[in-house]
Amino acid sequence: MSDLIVKNLSFGNEAKDQVFKGIEKLTKAVSSTLGASGKCVIMEDSNGNPIITKDGVTVADSIVLRNPIENMGATLLKEAARKTVREAGDGTTTATLLAYAILEEAYKLEDKFSIREIKDGINNAVKKVIDYLKDISVPVKDNMIDQIATISTNNDKELGKLIADAFRSVGETGIVMMEPSTLGATEVEMVEGVEYEKGYAHANLINNKEKNTVELDNTLVLIMDSRVDSIRQIQPVLEYIIKGNKSLLIIGEIDTPVLSALVMNKMKGNIKVNVIDPPAYGLRRREILNDLALLTKSTIINEDLGDDLNSIQIDYLGSCKKVSSTKDKTIIQVNEADDEIKEIIEKIKEDLKKKNKAHITIGLERRLARLSAKVAIVKVGANSDIELKEKQDRVEDAICATKAAIKEGIVPGGGIALLNAAVSIKEDNESEKILTRAILAPFKIILENAGLTPVVPKKDGEGIDVVTGNMVNMVKSGIIDPLLVTKSALINAASVASTILSTDCVINNIRIDESTR
Repeated sequence: MSDLIVKNLSFGNEAKDQVFKGIEKLTKAVSSTLGASGKCVIMEDSNGNPIITKDGVTVADSIVLRNPIENMGATLLKEAARKTVREAGDGTTTATLLAYAILEEAYKLEDKFSIREIKDGINNAVKKVIDYLKDISVPVKDNMIDQIATISTNNDKELGKLIADAFRSVGETGIVMMEPSTLGATEVEMVEGVEYEKGYAHANLINNKEKNTVELDNTLVLIMDSRVDSIRQIQPVLEYIIKGNKSLLIIGEIDTPVLSALVMNKMKGNIKVNVIDPPAYGLRRREILNDLALLTKSTIINEDLGDDLNSIQIDYLGSCKKVSSTKDKTIIQVNEADDEIKEIIEKIKEDLKKKNKAHITIGLERRLARLSAKVAIVKVGANSDIELKEKQDRVEDAICATKAAIKEGIVPGGGIALLNAAVSIKEDNESEKILTRAILAPFKIILENAGLTPVVPKKDGEGIDVVTGNMVNMVKSGIIDPLLVTKSALINAASVASTILSTDCVINNIRIDESTR
């Protein structure tokens, strides 16, 4: 007999206390990893093997609490971390810690203010802090790239320099990504490639469960600017790749029944395939597809131009070295650009020198990025699987943090930017002080993890270098944080905390074995 599921209801303080207890447990585990002197966490995977990591989101995702209500609190907090990762690529630990600190401060004032007043106060203070951070942020200069990458790798200067060199080698339009190395050494490999603004069309196409990606090597490419509404239309191509044990990337609009058939065959192990939707609309779509066709040596199939979808030829297919798709984007590694592409690139550069209208210039810059972009692959090596996983986490964090810094600039690190904001901004009411007190938490925890007593600096931008113990100018000393990371962590933490504050009832499942009734 199956279990009977009944609902358990908790109200008021009883519910809040249990939710907060789960949040507290998660935060304690995650916050130990914060800062240059942050500690590693040893976790047990599903097979009982140990995993060592300093990555906040990895730690958070591994935690499932026995108490169901406590676990719901922890799960809600994970959302702040996950959203921060999606937006900025880093800052999971900061987001988790800030959400906990906001709740801790808010609960102290519950008797003085209504929930609405508290939420309004938090949101108003967030806006003021964000404005302050934007004002003090500075754009990234070349030498700062080394500093950002080094900090994000837990002060590994050799690894930081390797990542920084990778960013410099690809330029503003290039892509930096990470892969495990088959060798023990860590090195950077340069390949031609392009980032595509669409991800995989179906989650069941994923073949790398650890990274939640679809990854195919030495892949044939089929590009279509017309909708496929029958599996028969691509049958010859599918038979060809199955017979030759090849993989296939399809870029185009695929009807649901056709996509379902492809997914089913992939899950059965019959084919190796990835499907991504076409980009944008109208002329921009055509332009992007044309560029992808040039890079992959494909022929675009378009019924409007007289192509017959029922007679797709094998010679329409192009190829690429590797394709890697997440939910939101795809990176296509291609062969070295031929003379035709080089001529187009030079023509675009000449056109950019002319005084074009803004929208024309933007379009040309996008084309230049697509056709000339390079991919730097940081191939991570280590002496053991345990060391490799920990090192991969650090490299991935560093790549994301560096990318975020280049995009929006940097602010003083070590929690100092938020500390200065808390001191500098003027609160309009008592409820806004909830946030200004809460944002001191990263500064305190970073110093505590280093075994140092928190001392508030006398000057803005100054803080304690936890490696030397000296008071320094954070930016000049290379102790910096990407603005995007700090901003995203704060916004997401405040959003999740405000939602939890509004909770007065928690409903969880209780399973009852009917055989005992």
